[in-house]
Amino acid sequence: MKNFVLIGAAGYIAPRHMKAIKETGNKLIAAYDPYDGIGIMDSYFPQASFFTEFERFDRHIEKLKRGGTKVDYVSICSPNYLHDSHIRYGLRIGADVICEKPLVLNPWNVDALVELEEEYPNKVNTILQLRYHEAILALKDKVDNCSKQKIYEIDLTYITSRGKWYHTSWKGDIDKSGGIATNIGVHFFDMLQWIFGPMKDFYVSVKTNDTNSGILIFEQAKVNWYLSINSENLPQSVKDIGLSTFRALSIEGEEIEFSKGFTDLHSISYKNIIEGNGYGLTDAKSSIEIVSKIRNTV
Repeated sequence: MKNFVLIGAAGYIAPRHMKAIKETGNKLIAAYDPYDGIGIMDSYFPQASFFTEFERFDRHIEKLKRGGTKVDYVSICSPNYLHDSHIRYGLRIGADVICEKPLVLNPWNVDALVELEEEYPNKVNTILQLRYHEAILALKDKVDNCSKQKIYEIDLTYITSRGKWYHTSWKGDIDKSGGIATNIGVHFFDMLQWIFGPMKDFYVSVKTNDTNSGILIFEQAKVNWYLSINSENLPQSVKDIGLSTFRALSIEGEEIEFSKGFTDLHSISYKNIIEGNGYGLTDAKSSIEIVSKIRNTV
């Protein structure tokens, strides 16, 4: 049984990490978040210590260490712009790190962390959950076994409705979240470059605070992509049945169904990480480069 601590325990994605820790047979011993509405912990680790001030959280971790309790993993679900700092904290206390996507906001942050990781015996892992999705694995296998000269025509649409709160929160601040493409698109872009090879070129056609779209040219694919948090952009058929999220991925006009199975992918990711087969810093860099270029395109 490994001991985990969690930074960013009150956010949307944190329960998936709590679930993954529990389902892999491990223990959450402490958690930190400035927001104290954290009753979700009762469903997973009610005995875990909880702190709303980082200084007290840090002191508690130090006391545990001096008392002989080792922190094996630091799981990070904090706002995107804090990931870099919290990864560094995890390495400094002698723990392996598991960081939610996006790993960091800029590719040069990845380079700096690679240098830092070399100074410690511990490893930084990131959540690239789509690489474990059965439909995506089947697609990669199909592409790997076809001609390397083939260029696939792909359409990717992801619309996930968000209310007015989004623009007031850190997620609506491009300096903190990285913007729409980073916040909701980075794992799709990782999946595309993992299957179809490095990005060769890109074009951005729409870039607003709630919608991004454009074209990505990979080694083996041309991708028309569309990302939005505006519910008005949902297809009418989706609105009619009261859904707030729409995912669509088609290749050469053939729909790839991958909307199911998302909730279990974090547990699969954790299992692989604990077994020493997780994805690390360099695995995440290509997708970080893509979203950074999109963000910095005028």
